[in-house]
Order: sequence, then structure tokens, then C-alpha cells
Amino acid sequence: MSLCPQATVPPVPEQTEHVARASFPRGTPYLLLRDRLGAVFGNADFADLYPALGQPAYAPWRLALVTLMQFREGLSDRQAAEAVRGRIDWKYLLALDLADAGFDHSVLCEFRARLLRREAGERLLARVLDAAREGGLLKARGRQRTDSTHVLAAVRDLNRLELLAETLRAALNAIAVAAPVWLRTLAPAEWQQRYSRRIEDMRLPEAGPKREAYACQVGADGYRLLDALTGPKAPSKAATLPTVAVLHRVWARHFERDETGSDEDGTGTVRLRPVQGRGPGDRVESPYDLDARFRTKAGTRWSGYMVHLTESCDAGAPHLVVHTDTTPANVHEAPRTEPIHAALVAKELPPSQHLVDSAYVSAELFIAAHEQHGIDLVGPARRALGWQSLTEGAFGPNDFTLDWSRQIARCPEGKESSAWSEHSRSSDQRRSIRVQFRAADCRACASRTRCTRSVSPYQGRVLTMLPRREHDVLVGIRARESTEEGRRLYAQRQGIEGTLSQAVRSFGLRRARYRGLAKTGLQHVATAAALNLDRLAAWFAGRALARTRVSRFAAIAT
Repeated sequence: MSLCPQATVPPVPEQTEHVARASFPRGTPYLLLRDRLGAVFGNADFADLYPALGQPAYAPWRLALVTLMQFREGLSDRQAAEAVRGRIDWKYLLALDLADAGFDHSVLCEFRARLLRREAGERLLARVLDAAREGGLLKARGRQRTDSTHVLAAVRDLNRLELLAETLRAALNAIAVAAPVWLRTLAPAEWQQRYSRRIEDMRLPEAGPKREAYACQVGADGYRLLDALTGPKAPSKAATLPTVAVLHRVWARHFERDETGSDEDGTGTVRLRPVQGRGPGDRVESPYDLDARFRTKAGTRWSGYMVHLTESCDAGAPHLVVHTDTTPANVHEAPRTEPIHAALVAKELPPSQHLVDSAYVSAELFIAAHEQHGIDLVGPARRALGWQSLTEGAFGPNDFTLDWSRQIARCPEGKESSAWSEHSRSSDQRRSIRVQFRAADCRACASRTRCTRSVSPYQGRVLTMLPRREHDVLVGIRARESTEEGRRLYAQRQGIEGTLSQAVRSFGLRRARYRGLAKTGLQHVATAAALNLDRLAAWFAGRALARTRVSRFAAIAT
């Protein structure tokens, strides 16, 4: 498939415009977007995705728009292709004749594959943001906010036994395609009964010895297959299959065997590793989505991903999603703050103030955001976790006076510390300061019960603090939190929760449509771009944001 990047975007055909105006006298979002923003995309935006020679491809600028409309309305590829053929407002936005037959639905899948191969999915969002920027609706160094939500992988949740058996079944199915003759001679007849159907459709043994025996039998079968794949007669194309590599990883994590055993098949004695044990290899939740990970957060348990949305929140302008960041579910929020800032700077859309919740902040991140990108990271400083900070009347770290020049801390009762030392954790090289008070002073202190719960008479109060620079940053952050202006500023962060709700309820953000981190990331980029088109259309139409509903009982009190 080839492409002519010089081809200009055609105007809307006269007959299409006439019928669209007559059918929708009040307009529609797609008519409004075409009138105000034009086609948004051009063929030149995707020219590098196509070879110079070959059969002419369907115009990629149209495919990009169809992709966004598809995600806006939650349509499948087939439904989107039918909408191109049958809907007047779609033809208007795409500048198509009324008699245009459209394209086969498989073209959309091919277009997404081209975006993934060249890592060009971000262009879908970038061009929408460029159009908003050209219209004066988006600017750099404004105010932005970020939050995340969980995304369910497009695979079934598997328990441990189902994971093991389904991983082996997936490998057998792949080998049956790559080397059917070799597998037919290897597989015993009972494998057909165990692995010919999906494991969740089978009646597995109940808990107890029978279930454990079944798991060990699956493990022995898997080892038999792996041993055969490493033998001299094994076909090379079967041994290098991705599903075989997954089988290696899963078996290394969940099984162990004593090869000196005397089993009939020569695999040795196979045992399950302890459930809490950390066997070698990476954890896999499903053989059909290797990037999906399990996580528990705030009472929610899921296997899949996390998506972080960053949107502008300046007054007098539409709130547009400027960046999406998709990670496996087990990646914490804090390590994503710096990559999000770097991505915003690369897009020439860094904020002056970035509103986030406590999961995204630390003293180091506050400093790095300000020094590297000139961004004021606004979020609540993490509270100390000691019992003193959670108990009213107790002496927390903020109740001690620090003399940094003399390296001495003074407690609320006026006693000075006896030792001040700096430590560095070997895991991440983070520095901390440890301050020790004399045991004799603490033992005789009348406020001992408000300060320490140590039962040893030979140990006084110990403080663990950040170095001075990070400590002063946290003091400043807490000071801003305590002011009315700081509380009003941070209250604006709550708006991102409405964006996440809209993306989940109206744009299908909660569930991954595809398998794998790259494809799921492309889905989220397209969803963000589609959400922006929806908000731009609402802005052009003068449609105000929906107000929070108030019950009739609550209304009578106002």
C-alpha cells in the first residue's frame, strides 16, 4: 500500500453538505467540528507509515478520524465501517460523497497496526491538541491535573491451577500449528482429554489431594513437553514460539522438580512451589496477555493496567486531555510523575502548576519538577506514619526544633539530642538523618508516654528525617496546605475525577479492547483524542458542563 503525502484534504461535496444541513438543521458535533477545525488530520501526518510504491491506500487522514469517532461512540471495526457507509454526519466530517461505499472493516485494524509498528499512536492525540492550540484553546504553562484509574485486561481472570493448565494448552495449540506431525507423535492420548478444551470449561478437581495431584500432573506434562522441545529432534520453529517462552517462565515460577526421581516419563518428581514463595521468573497472569499484572488498591483487585490522564484546567478554555500514560497495574503512581513531566515538555505543553494527589508526590519529585522543568507540583505532602503523628497530644516530628548548623534537635520538653547521623539506603540510595536522644533524659521525662512507647530503659526517642533540603520543601508544602488559598488551589484537582468518570462511562476506558501494553496504550491515546473532540464540539456549541445533581430533599435546605 502506497500513499501520496502531497494529496490535499478535499472539501465537503456539495450534495453531502446540502443533505447534511437539511437533515440536521441544528447541527451535530461532527458537522460543528468540520466547520470549526477542518479535517484535523492530513495525509502528510502519516506519510512515513506507508511505502513509496504499491497499491494506493485508503486515505489515512480519514482512517484517523474514523478511529476517533469509533472510540467516541464505542463501536467495533465492523460497526465503524458501516457508519462510514450509512451516516450522513460521518460522511460530512470525512468529506465523502453520499454514494461512497467506504472500506472494508479490516482496514482499521491494519491502520492501527501501522501506528503500533512505528510507535506513532501519539499522533492521534497530538494533532487534536495542535488544532486546539491553533484555535487559541490550549496553551503551555497553564494549569493541569493528573489522576489514574484501573483498566481490566481483555482476558479472563485465572486462578493458579487454571493459569498452569491454560498456559500449557496455549503452548500445545501454537505447536499444533507450527509442527503438527511432531506433536502428534509426542502427545499421549490422555493429553487430548486434559487440554483439548478451555480449562475454565472443564470440571477441575475440588480442593485437596486430588486437586494437588492434578496440578502436579499438569506440571509433569509441561516438563515433558519442554524437555522434548530441547531435544535434537525438536523442530526449531516450535521451540522458539512465544507461547513456549511463556511456558518456561510460568513453570520456573510455579513448579520445581527432582530430576533424580523415577517417574515413568522421566520428568522426575514434580512439586508445586509454595504459594507465597518467590520462584525464579516473572509473574504472568494470563498466557494471552503477558503485560497484564495483578494489583490491589483501595479495596479493588484486578488484573490489567493503570492509565494516567493529564488534562488542562484553565478557566475560560475547554478542559482537554493533554497526555495519557499506560502502565502495568503493579507500577506505582510516584515513578510516573517524572515521565509525565518529560512527555509534556516534549509536547511543548508543560504546566506552570500541576495538581496531583499524594500518590504522585515526594520531596524529591517536588524539587525535580521545579528545577528540571519549572513546574510547581501541587499535592498533599505525605504524612508521617508513626503513632505520634496519628495520636492527639503526642509529640510528632514537627514538634521538635531542628538546629541544622549545630546538628542538634530539641524536644518539646527542652532536651537536646545526643547523636545526629546520616544514612543511605542500599536499595535506592535515598538519604535520611537519624537523631537519637539520651535514654537517661527520656527515662526521667514526664511526657515520655506522649513521645515514645519503647519499653527499654536504655533507649531514648529516635527521629528519622529527610535531609535539610527535602525537609524544608515539605515544610513549605505543609504551610501552603494550611492556607485558604492553598486549599482553593488544590480543590481544583477534583475535576480530573469527573474526566475519569466520563472516560469510563461514555468511552469504555475501564476495559481494554486489545491485549498487550502497546495496544492498550494506543486505545487510551485514541480515547483521549476522542474525548477531546467531544469536549471541543461542546465548547463550540456553547454547551455548559453538566452540574452535579442535587436531590429534592437537599434542595429544600437551600
